[in-house]
Amino acid sequence: MKFVPTIAAISSILCATPFASADSLHTHWEKFKAHRAFHHLSADGQRAFQDILKARDILQTTGKTEAAIPALYDAQKRLAAAEKADKKFQAAESDLHPSPQHSILANHQPVVGQTDWLPVGGEFIVSETLAPEKKAAVISANAQLKTGNTDQAAQSMKVVGADADFIMALAPIAPVQGAVYRATVFTEGHHPQDAVDALNQALNSVVFVSESTIETLAPATPAPAKK
Repeated sequence: MKFVPTIAAISSILCATPFASADSLHTHWEKFKAHRAFHHLSADGQRAFQDILKARDILQTTGKTEAAIPALYDAQKRLAAAEKADKKFQAAESDLHPSPQHSILANHQPVVGQTDWLPVGGEFIVSETLAPEKKAAVISANAQLKTGNTDQAAQSMKVVGADADFIMALAPIAPVQGAVYRATVFTEGHHPQDAVDALNQALNSVVFVSESTIETLAPATPAPAKK
């Protein structure tokens, strides 16, 4: 299954649906044991984008602004919490080098200069030639990543070993916060289409990169203190 760079694809990576890839970025099992594929993900960022998708779908399909308000308020709170956490990192978009498996979204507006990026989703991708039991393990691991169960995901990936890549969805914090704020104002003012347009701007800002890019640019997460 080939990745298609649309808002539906953003929903897919947040919902942890596997898709095809080529060569593996993981050459050693130690990467999985150390959770290098997981520890950069922002739980608050991931939840914020799930809220953004939820609000957009409500507004787009029903036009009921009151029903979308809770998701928008939660998205704002989650983004504020993510901004204060240590999962973000600063980089110029030109330094991110999007994954070759993913084209830039059609309506993507590049961010100029240095900005803070937030890893809002992650997904293992595998070759179509992978054995059925390994494909099933990847499906389980992606579902576990979606719910934040990184330990379980690591266990599931033991079956797969190094035959998988890891792609992350990065969102520029400031533009996304601005778009969500505008969407909230439009929603409170009962202008659902304007709110949908603002939320689409937030979703279109996402860039997909390989794990190797994150390992290079993001600050290392300190190891937990031994008891």
